[in-house]
Amino acid sequence: MSCSSSSGSEEEDEGIDSYRKGGYHAVRIGDPFASGRYIAQRKLGWGQFSTVWLAYDTQTSKYVALKIQKSAQQFAQAALHEIEVLCAIADGDPSNSKCTVRLVDHFKHAGPNGQHPCMVLEVLGDSLLQLIRFNRYKGLELDKVREICKCVLIALDYLHRELGIIHTDLKPENILLFSTIDPAKDPIRSGLTPILERPEGGNNLNGGSTMNIIEKKLKRRAKRAVANISGRRDSMGGAVVKPARCLDGIDMRCKVVDFGNACWADKRFAEEIQTRQYRAPEVILQSGYSFSVDMWSFACIVFELSTGDMMFAPKTGEGFSEDEDHLALMMELLGKMPRKIAVGGARSKDFFDRHGDLKRIRRLKIMPLDRLLVTKYKFSDTDAREFREFVSPLLDFSPEKRPTAQQCLQHPWLNPRSSDGKSKVDAGMSKLKI
Repeated sequence: MSCSSSSGSEEEDEGIDSYRKGGYHAVRIGDPFASGRYIAQRKLGWGQFSTVWLAYDTQTSKYVALKIQKSAQQFAQAALHEIEVLCAIADGDPSNSKCTVRLVDHFKHAGPNGQHPCMVLEVLGDSLLQLIRFNRYKGLELDKVREICKCVLIALDYLHRELGIIHTDLKPENILLFSTIDPAKDPIRSGLTPILERPEGGNNLNGGSTMNIIEKKLKRRAKRAVANISGRRDSMGGAVVKPARCLDGIDMRCKVVDFGNACWADKRFAEEIQTRQYRAPEVILQSGYSFSVDMWSFACIVFELSTGDMMFAPKTGEGFSEDEDHLALMMELLGKMPRKIAVGGARSKDFFDRHGDLKRIRRLKIMPLDRLLVTKYKFSDTDAREFREFVSPLLDFSPEKRPTAQQCLQHPWLNPRSSDGKSKVDAGMSKLKI
């Protein structure tokens, strides 16, 4: 299922061409929806398949995010699937404590361009991608990373173990910070907008709610990275790097959003899933996937939060594809892929010879994770070792060997002890329930 919304693009707005039969619904401030329950206030963002508006809920006297899907059949079908997943998530979490975005309501809205499926979602804050940008692509303090990790793992444990749902597109822009605004106040007029800078492409209060940021933005961001983590092919050198910003006072609790591409483990829709930089090796090789693909993406996000750089930023080169470069980057960081796994996928022959060696990228520059953290990112030896002990198992080439979200929540790295013997992260998470 590839019809989830993708937020933003290189353009400032969505343009007028898609406001036609089967396309977007034109909204004016003050327009009523759902028999007058929701009143449109201002546009929050847009994507390839929907627009998202801040709306006032006259029934609860709170502000919500109203996502209005294009009306063409393929988009309507995708919206029905997303609503089905979001309803299951909400029904299983009556206390709203599982760190997943909350569906408030859903309905259809008739307009000149057709019938538009609409989803009403809680208003959330900035995405982790915006947090990384705000911090000038420098690593966050590890205690802040731990707090974010706990929220994401609570969400993944709920999705995987309790609901049997695979997210399939976990990445920084699909994880949103809790909103610091009062839901009963207009977040713009009250001056209570989230603390971080707005993303490119407009005033997007909640990161587009359940909208993705398209891959072009990720590729553009990858060019800004200092280099591929191995230093194998690129080096910008001499770049002037601004210091990280102070993040004190920013609530690091967050929720997982965008379930347009999610699937049940026993009912998968697509072979090619996940945004490129967070894609697991079994997806590239087409050797089948399950919950562990989300755990691979999670590990990539943990690295990115901690360093400011993407763990893997592959590209096409002379004589090799982006997929092969991606596999090479993985092996430079994690070691040689076991032959059984390398040759075991439907696409393995595109990349590997019968010995399990890459066909077109023969010389790899090995840089183990803990050494990379110390030499490039100036981690202490202790921090690097402890970080590796948490992240490396999640990057096992054998999907079945990766720890579950439930197991990760028990890991010592997430629960460091302060001098009084209490867990510093647990103390910061004490107000998780909302």
